[in-house]
This record gives sequence, C-alpha cells and structure tokens, in this order.
Amino acid sequence: MKKRTLLLMLSATALLMACGKNEPAAPSAAAPAPATPAAITKIVVGLDDNFPPMGFRNEQNELVGFDIDMAREAAKRLNINAEFKPIDWNAKEAELNGKRVDVLWNGLTITEERKKNIAFTAPYMENHQIIIVTIASPIQTKADLRSKTVGAQEGSSAVGAIEKEAEVARSFKELKTFGDNITALMDLGTGRLDAVVVDEVVGRYYVAKRSSEFRVLDEHFGTEEYGVGTRLEDTELLKQLDETLASMKQDGTAARISTQWFGANVTK
Repeated sequence: MKKRTLLLMLSATALLMACGKNEPAAPSAAAPAPATPAAITKIVVGLDDNFPPMGFRNEQNELVGFDIDMAREAAKRLNINAEFKPIDWNAKEAELNGKRVDVLWNGLTITEERKKNIAFTAPYMENHQIIIVTIASPIQTKADLRSKTVGAQEGSSAVGAIEKEAEVARSFKELKTFGDNITALMDLGTGRLDAVVVDEVVGRYYVAKRSSEFRVLDEHFGTEEYGVGTRLEDTELLKQLDETLASMKQDGTAARISTQWFGANVTK
C-alpha cells in the first residue's frame, strides 16, 4: 500500500473517532412501569382444627365453626375461594410468613407483640381468658390457685395472659401446657390438673356440654380482642377483609352467624 494512501486512511479513522466522541449518548430505555398486583382469587386460611366452636371437625370430619362460617361468608363477598388448612397453632406466625397460609383466622388474639410480625383487621370479637375447675373443686378465686397445677394450650393467649399476672403465675405449683384445649380439659376431668385457663368462647362451649362436671370462676385473666391476621405486606388483602367484615356487621350477617354458634351476638 502506498504511503500517501495509508496516511489518508489513518486520518479518516481519527476523524470518525473524534466525531463519535462528540455524539450525544443514546437515550437509555425507559424503566418499565410497575406491575399491577395480581387480583386475589384464593386465600388459604390457617387454623387450629381442634378449637371449637371457632374451628373444629364435626362427626363427619368436616371443618365447621364460627370462624369457618365467617371466613366463608367473607370469601363469598370478595368473590374468591377459601381453602382451610389446619396448622400447628404454636407455629402460626411461621406458617403465615412462610406463605404456607395467607391468613390466620381462628380466634387469634390481637397483641402488641404479635403486631410486630402480623397485620390485624379491626377486632370482630371480644374475649376473656376464663378459669375452669371441676364442680367439686374448692377453688373459687385466682388466689386459690396457689400451689395448684394449672393447664393451658401451648402458644395460646391463655399462657400470655397468665404470665402478665406474674405474682399469680409464680404461686402455681406448675403451669402445664398442652397441644390443644381438649387434652387439657380431659386432664382436668381426670384430676391431673386443678384448673384450666382457656379462651372464653371455647371454655363456655365445653362447660355447656359438661355442666355437671365443670364450672367457670367469676375471676378471669383479662379481656382481649380477636382479629384476622395477614402478612404485614399484604395491605390490599387486609383492606378488603376489613371492608368486608364491616359490611357483615352492618347488615346483621355477623350477628346471625354468632347467634347460630353462641346463642347470642358476641361480635364487636
């Protein structure tokens, strides 16, 4: 190649490179618009299936109960399917936040501690932690529980309510926990326990069935409120549930369901 031709080619290349440096950068592609949240079509309801009358299995092994009926009605109004999944209630927060269930709806007590990990609807029921003893028991007050063996369901609000009254709790001979309330009440009936602390809605349901064996003390371990629990980030689901529960209260549906299970309107 001739020297002159080579010089011309090098000059042209340099000119093109220089022009390239002065050209404005190509505009970057616009960021994609945030995706619209998918419509909710189904919720998996986590529950303790041994918690009558809130949620339990009948003689046909069907899931029934006050909270079951409330959840089904809410799902119907939201035009979504409700699937009911029995879980280990002591691991309820792990089940919810692990996305194995979408809501906790089974007599779930609203507490400040739980609010750190669970979002709650407005309360739909008020409850107490009552004390059940046998008909023949000499126990009349919480003070009489001194040196006695008291039972409660593991991971339940009953345990937390007892622990709040530290002086009373320290006076027990033992606080024995059980996987479910039925087992605790069975131990009470056979004399292995002196008293059982349990949700009022559950306790009175059993006492009504076995009124010749058990009675409820006038004193209790405090008042609490029930709410439906969702994951903290599921704000749209929480909003829809709140609106639906409010409409069920307003039109009398919640009162009707309550009367079917409790003989009175106990909703809040």
